This record gives sequence, C-alpha cells and structure tokens, in this order.
Amino acid sequence: MSKFDIKDIRGVIPATLTCFDDNEKVDEKRTRELIEFLIGTGVNGLYITGSTGIFQTMTADERKKSTEIVLDQVSGRIPVIVHVGDIGTAKSIDFALHAESVGADAISSVPPFYGSYSPDAVYNYYKDIAESVSIPMIAYNVAAAGLMGKDLIKRLATIPNVKGLKYTARSHDEMGSIKRAAGEDFMVYSGCDEMAFSGFSFGADGIIGSFYNCIPELYMKIYDAFKKSDIKTAMKYQAIADEFIFATLKYNGLAALYDLMKLRGIDAGNVIRPFIKNTPEQVEAMKADIRKMRDEFGTSELDVFNI
Repeated sequence: MSKFDIKDIRGVIPATLTCFDDNEKVDEKRTRELIEFLIGTGVNGLYITGSTGIFQTMTADERKKSTEIVLDQVSGRIPVIVHVGDIGTAKSIDFALHAESVGADAISSVPPFYGSYSPDAVYNYYKDIAESVSIPMIAYNVAAAGLMGKDLIKRLATIPNVKGLKYTARSHDEMGSIKRAAGEDFMVYSGCDEMAFSGFSFGADGIIGSFYNCIPELYMKIYDAFKKSDIKTAMKYQAIADEFIFATLKYNGLAALYDLMKLRGIDAGNVIRPFIKNTPEQVEAMKADIRKMRDEFGTSELDVFNI
C-alpha cells in the first residue's frame, strides 16, 4: 500500500538504473545494493523502470521483478514512482495494476510511442491508465517518445488522477507556464539533469534524472541551496555537475552511468543489448577527462570516484 501522498514526492529523485547480471537478467543483489546506496545519500525518492532503467529492453516479467525488489528494499522509507509505459494501453494498465499491488506510491508513463497518435489518442491513453488505479499518475513529456504540446498537457491535467508531469525538455518557460496553469496541487518534475537549478527556479517541485544515480550528493546540494535562496552556491554546484556530465556523455552515455557507479564502488551491472558497453580504454579515457575537469574546478566533490 502506498505510504506517500503526491505532495510528498518532491526534491531529488534519481531515474534509477536497472541492475542486470551477466546473462542480461535483473540482478537482485545488485539492485538491493544500489537502492541502499541511493537512500544512504539522502535522495528524496526513486523513479524506476523508466528510460534510464531501459524498460524497453526488458520483458514484462523482468520489469515486474525489478519493481518488486526495489519496493521491498525501500520498504516505505522514501516514495517510489514506477514507470509503466509500453506499446499498448492494456499492457501499460497491467504494469500499473502490478505497481499498485506491490506498494508503489505513484505511476508514470511516456506517451504512446512507435506510431503517430492524435492528441485524443494520447489523452485517452493516460485517462485509461490513470483510471485503472487509485495511486496518482505522472505524465511524462520526453522527446524520445514524442513531445506533447502545452495544450495537450494542460488537458491531461484535468484528468482527476493525473497529478503531475515529468518534463524532460529545456524550455523551462513553458514548464513554468504549465505549472501555473495547472495549479499548485499539480506536481511538476524537471527532467533535464544539466538544468536542475533552472527547473527549480521555474517552479518544479522536484527533479528526476539519470546522473542522480552517480552524483546524487551534488544535486542534493543544489536543492538545499535553492531552498535557502543561495543562488551563487546553487549555480556553483550546477556548473560542477554540468561539466561532469559533459565529460562523460561522449562515452556511450548510458553505459557510462554503469561505469561511473563501479568507480563509486557500486556494481550495478552493465547495459544490455542492443546498448553498447564501453571498452576498458574508453573507461580510462573517461576517468582522465573527469580528473581534468575536477582539477580545473579545484573541487573535492568528485573525490567519491576511484579515478
């Protein structure tokens, strides 16, 4: 049973990696260790089986297994949002019902993808899923699945159980407009890691992102500085986070996140096919780039990595 209200789901929320073993199956031990690490850093919630969790590569059973392990390990300590999107409304509803049954606090979904869908089709997709469960639904605006227009998002906000939006785009003026139009009770989460501080500044209630797996402490510092209205400090930490991201994304971006976790002493496994792993030479080059930017910034914030 859900333990958190949608208004409690705010702050720094990692879009959590899915942990796989060498046979490309969900690894329970690694999953539990990753979740415990993230909770230990003080993050405010988790967003699981989403784009960073490469849900599209997983079988239905693997997605459900991963969800069950995460929720068991979290054990109600922080909110958990489960991404349930898939090709086909009935499949998404099945994931939504499962997420609710194992204790998720909210569900989320990208809009229907791999096809051309009218605004009415997208609206009905979210309405049907949201009405299938009692826990809140968070819509998800992301370019990889096709960005939704502001008018459609505002329409989605009128569905009684659609309580929020994950907005993964840099147009924060539009995100702020959506927040104002939908009202304070409609939660908005900024999904662009490089613009977390901007997201908060434009009214986001929380931030959901990939790099919060490997540098969560930096984003907690950004959030804490924002809450204190300490703009200079928040921008300082955002700049460090950005340069870190720029130094790593060129190395098979998603695979780099798994490599970075290992450099932090957390083995989350690796990406699975068709994603490509980084070679040992690429990992060494990435480490050199991180050392360079760390030394240029004169910061100790990245000393958590074995580089």
